[in-house]
Amino acid sequence: MQNLGFISIVPVLVTLILAIWTRNVILGLFVGVFTGVLILHGLNPFTGISIVIEKYLINQVTKPSNAGMLVLMSLIGGLVGLMEKSGGAAAFAGMVIKYISSKTKALLAAWGSGSLLFFTDSGTPLIVGPLFRPIVDGLKISREKLAWIVDSTASPVAVLIPFIGWGLYSQGLISQEYSELGLTENAFTVYVKAIPFQFYSIMAVVLVPMIILLKADFGPMKKAEQDCMNDINQDRRETLHLEIQKNAKPNMVWLPLAIMMLVLFGLLVPQGFPYDIANIPSNAFRSSLSTAYIFAALSLIILMSKYGIKPLADGFNLYLRSIGKMVSILIILVLAWSLGALGKDLGTANYIVSLAEGAFPSYLIPAIAFLVGGIISFSTGSSWGTYAILFPLIIPMAHQFDAPMFVCIGAVLSGGLFGDHCSPISDTTILSATGAGCSQLQHVKTQLPYALFNGACCVVSFIFAGLTGSVWGLAIGIVLMLILLIVIRSLENKLIEKNDTLSI
Repeated sequence: MQNLGFISIVPVLVTLILAIWTRNVILGLFVGVFTGVLILHGLNPFTGISIVIEKYLINQVTKPSNAGMLVLMSLIGGLVGLMEKSGGAAAFAGMVIKYISSKTKALLAAWGSGSLLFFTDSGTPLIVGPLFRPIVDGLKISREKLAWIVDSTASPVAVLIPFIGWGLYSQGLISQEYSELGLTENAFTVYVKAIPFQFYSIMAVVLVPMIILLKADFGPMKKAEQDCMNDINQDRRETLHLEIQKNAKPNMVWLPLAIMMLVLFGLLVPQGFPYDIANIPSNAFRSSLSTAYIFAALSLIILMSKYGIKPLADGFNLYLRSIGKMVSILIILVLAWSLGALGKDLGTANYIVSLAEGAFPSYLIPAIAFLVGGIISFSTGSSWGTYAILFPLIIPMAHQFDAPMFVCIGAVLSGGLFGDHCSPISDTTILSATGAGCSQLQHVKTQLPYALFNGACCVVSFIFAGLTGSVWGLAIGIVLMLILLIVIRSLENKLIEKNDTLSI
């Protein structure tokens, strides 16, 4: 494949600059694709728009694999909307509250509840936050601590599940790049193999109980906890009231999910799952998942009617409205696929590979992908937009340099989440602060040191994994976090003792 030199990366640069400047990934992607078309086909804007639509957008939408992914993403949005509005998720989380009798139990219960509500990264903060807010207030735990916990159990858990929105969206991007490179491995299999290398996500989830059990808060979070204990600067205004349906039952969460899994495995097992995943066609996965999500949604609509929450017609209308809310995500997917196809026509990957060749060793690609992903995600507030931009660059680069592919994919996924956790404009940052009832600024201020702490440990892990391709990089990162937390706690205790001595 030929490349046009520097001009071949202009669409990518335009996408990056515009997405960061406007904080709008859709606009950045569209203008990037349009710019590439003008480069290839002349500067007539009318012809350019026509080619964008005909050769790229329509072509990507009509590919069977891509069409299947768009249908599946729509159905996921429908089920998630039902879960959030039915009251079942709130009833499920509310079960946990009756077993709480101490600060540690309260914090671990919030962590566990957020982790169990893996199907809705956006809903988790708005369900767990309001439910636990009265509890943390009564136990004199800062709302900033609650905001950090729900933020650490929203996206970080969701991205580790291969059969919900985060995983399936990423699989769509991975599948496109694998197809362009002539690689035949199933995107679902690739994603599952990359899960152990999603260091930031896993370590973010692990860090919560680690800090709770070690009582190792540091930085602004430690001060927020101390201020809360002393009732200093505590704003207790209720910024969000969770609507709890009085007739909702916890089985409105676990039963539809159980039905979904039964249908999914019932359709896949006869085709060789899980022992012969590589030979199961991608479309078989998507159609099985789509069927499973439809039956899960139908069961939830029936349960809502049974318990008098919504009539069948209203439940179905809610389902359709929830599907409609997925439009922006579907647009991002189509534009990302189009940018990837355009990159192939321009030879973008070849040019980037030629630039990178010899510039740094291949084992650093995962660490670099993680850091660049963090910067893009921090600037745009969008993990999914970051994946759309980076996968078309990192996957061909890893393939060309023979870098460990699954580590590189895990690094892109981790980097997008790292920047999202640090960003004040991320939707989960805003939702977590809102759900916990603290200011967005205070949430960012108290969470940032923890995110940077995790990120620094991840860089070490990705360098090791880049060298070895081994999942032991995760163990190294977790052990490093544990050692550093013990050291930080010890140093802070000594500092407190020294200050107490001086005051005497």
